[in-house]
Amino acid sequence: MRLSVVGAPLVVLAALAVPSCANEAAEVTEPAPPITVTPSPYVRPGLTPAVVTRVVDGDTIRVEIGGEEFRVRYIGIDTPETVDPRRPVQCFGHEASERNRQLVGGKVVGLEKDVSETDDFERLLRYVWVEDTLVNAALVEEGYATAYTYPPDVRNADLFASLQTDARANGRGLWGEVCTAYTPAVAE
Repeated sequence: MRLSVVGAPLVVLAALAVPSCANEAAEVTEPAPPITVTPSPYVRPGLTPAVVTRVVDGDTIRVEIGGEEFRVRYIGIDTPETVDPRRPVQCFGHEASERNRQLVGGKVVGLEKDVSETDDFERLLRYVWVEDTLVNAALVEEGYATAYTYPPDVRNADLFASLQTDARANGRGLWGEVCTAYTPAVAE
């Protein structure tokens, strides 16, 4: 049975293993189709509206807020690498990037802060919403991302861990046969 990410309880979880982010210092982009802006009917109250101008990979986007462009790193998840020039593309990396593009590309999204403003690479750290869908959670639920907890931004850690457990148990995405040689970092 798949868990719904809409209206799911948000619970805080203690610190879990933290994968390295050093490879994200230099952003190399993969070819992507042009993005056409298609506004959402609404952005939930309390969220910062932003227009997605580019999907960098499965867990990083570029947005425009008030005429200024920002890089945004999704909180609480990690997707296989596709843009690190020092490493080959990881299993399901292109699929994760494409799914992220389908969910947010060219859309007006709502950005939600946890505790931290930015990471070491000056990217905004945010939960990303499209209408009532928490995109971070959807990517984990569908098997495109793993739960990735980096304190102090842990508000949704239990939700993401639960969604990952379900995706893994049901062999979705990263947990399916296509990636048997790839072992994603597990934060459960």
